[in-house]
Amino acid sequence: MNPSEIHHTYKSIIRLLSTGRLKDAISHEKKLADDLQIGYLSDRLADLQQNYRLMLQYFEQGINDPARRTVYNKLIAKLFSLNAIFREELMSRDSSNFEYARKRYFPHTKQFHTTVHLFSWLKKYHEELDFTDGEGAAQVIERKKRRIEYEKALTEFFTVFWLTTYFSAEEKQIFNDVLEKNEGGELEKSLLISALTLNLWRMFDESKLMMLFDACLSGDIRVRIRAMVGVCFVLAKYNRFLPYFPSVRNRLVLMGDDLHTQENFRNIIVQIIGTSETDKITKKMQEEILPEMMKISPMLKEKIDESMINPDDWDKENPQWQEMFDNEGMTNMLQELAELQIEGADLYMGTFAMLKSFPFFSEFSHWFLPFDTKFSDVSTLFDTKESTMINTFMNVSTMCNSDKYSFCLSVLQMPESQRNIMKYSFRSESEQLEEMTKDEAMLTPDVAAKNISKQYIQDLFRFFKLYPLRADFSDMFASSLFMHKSYLFDILAQNSDLKASVAEYYFSKSLYEQALDLYEPIAKEKEPTAALYQKIGFANQKMRKFPEALDAYMKADMMQPDDDWTIQKIAMCCRLQGNYQKALEFYRHAEFLHPGKFNTNLQIGHCYLALKKYKEALDVYFKLDALDADNIKIERAIAWTSFVSGNLSQADYFSQKIIESDNATAFDYLNAGHIAWGRKDIAGALENYKKSYAMFENKALFADSIENDKEHLRANGVSPDEIPLMLDAII
Repeated sequence: MNPSEIHHTYKSIIRLLSTGRLKDAISHEKKLADDLQIGYLSDRLADLQQNYRLMLQYFEQGINDPARRTVYNKLIAKLFSLNAIFREELMSRDSSNFEYARKRYFPHTKQFHTTVHLFSWLKKYHEELDFTDGEGAAQVIERKKRRIEYEKALTEFFTVFWLTTYFSAEEKQIFNDVLEKNEGGELEKSLLISALTLNLWRMFDESKLMMLFDACLSGDIRVRIRAMVGVCFVLAKYNRFLPYFPSVRNRLVLMGDDLHTQENFRNIIVQIIGTSETDKITKKMQEEILPEMMKISPMLKEKIDESMINPDDWDKENPQWQEMFDNEGMTNMLQELAELQIEGADLYMGTFAMLKSFPFFSEFSHWFLPFDTKFSDVSTLFDTKESTMINTFMNVSTMCNSDKYSFCLSVLQMPESQRNIMKYSFRSESEQLEEMTKDEAMLTPDVAAKNISKQYIQDLFRFFKLYPLRADFSDMFASSLFMHKSYLFDILAQNSDLKASVAEYYFSKSLYEQALDLYEPIAKEKEPTAALYQKIGFANQKMRKFPEALDAYMKADMMQPDDDWTIQKIAMCCRLQGNYQKALEFYRHAEFLHPGKFNTNLQIGHCYLALKKYKEALDVYFKLDALDADNIKIERAIAWTSFVSGNLSQADYFSQKIIESDNATAFDYLNAGHIAWGRKDIAGALENYKKSYAMFENKALFADSIENDKEHLRANGVSPDEIPLMLDAII
């Protein structure tokens, strides 16, 4: 098998296991085993196959086995884990992917023969630091030499835990020693967690996941938060198989019981969600509305206005929601979520994207490195004990570790004179930044945890978005909008407001599909409110699911009758589904509650027009025209309604007013052509049609528009046989 076939087979097995098709999954895994030819792995698969055969035999014989479900789940878990191993071994042998190429190459470049030897050297380095503190030239040189050796060893340490398929007992013990016994430095601890996270991201391994869980309990806040971030991503990736691993579920429940841990996980999940950027709707309304909106004429909306739906009707949120937030104490929560969104939005991504080409970033592990002023690539900027702008700038939480290195490396490119000016010219600003940082830490107890998670998430984000060989890695952040579907999220959301607060966050970011994922179960789990149904309706409406939106709006109306915003939305949804009679009833009710509103009356006129009640439509339009003379929207409506009702002289009067204005569109000239043709003015019709045709970017749409209006042209005396002749004359 080539790498593509290996990966395809691996994914097929995942799908088969997730749908319970174990026999087919085993058959596919056997293909991988036959290609790999590693005896003990083939034997493991054969044992699992035999166990499944026995279970099937018991089933066929009608034997009641109380343990069947447990055995079945264990089989799925073991087949899933074995599938990951088969893929890892085959790809390590055959793939040119960056990780697997490094995995083959790494044993030939190792400086240390064993991980134990490597760890001993790192311990010795830290123990000897106190003996190289002198300021003599020889000591300075020796210290720099040892530092460079340490950084190389650090890279090798990271690579071991990143690429190793099976951790030995010694390596697991080293992992525990580094995290629990403080036998390693901060860099070792942080890189160890990142390496383990990437290892798990590449291949699932229950024992490695347990190691990451252990790290979530570390007394070192940097280790703990990094591990929690890793857990969030890893669990999201393998979420559908977690029910088959009871030990994983149990660990999650235990961690969820700790309120502090729960709060940290909540912040991390919201920050991960915040990295997702979505484009706002920019298309005009006529490009978004479904074709079946108008039953009379598909092009009707262009005849009387650029948009049959007022943009305010479409996008306007209920102003009472803010009042409800204030009354229920929700405003502060939304403000906090907004701040988290700003933090997670990675505002500096664009600024520093071009500063990742320094040789420093050619070393893979450096993308995950905590910022350290002693690191040899940047240490010359911090060779003084004096407080400088750069020293202080590196302590603020606004930049992630990766960007701090980028900043320092770019400063080092400056001439020394400019560098010194930058370092020492802003002492007052430096002192202010220091005070701000101290105040922030004092006022917010969890600020350190939030900042660490924010910076680390941004470090990961930069790697997966900017690393030159990022295409060789599956993007962690592709799963950011699925965090709310994970078992971890479910556990954290129990007996808390997490589900509601994240739903509000999604809604505020116009992520309506994700908001509905949470709003709909909330409506079933708790006593729903009118505001909740309004938001469910609004989210469905924005996704153009009009029946679902109408259903939610109707429920909101039952709970909170005569709410103008809800009634307007109900009427709009009825119109969008072609139910103009029902829409008319609700618009008239809205007019009864709040008489004289321009847009409500305009929509009433549009409904009469759609129902072919032209006299009633014109009565409404002329009343509006009297109140707001020279309103081009009203003039369009009158011109078109007059035309379709056969009043050509009146239609011509208003059509000419529109054309003489500076705002005439292609459809205005098209309508003028229709009116002239109905009045037997062929030359006038041809002139207007040619102007209209010239303004259409899509020329085919012009011919379609005339074809769609054929019924109205015929009603005004135009022979259908003349239409092809007119089209040829125009074109």
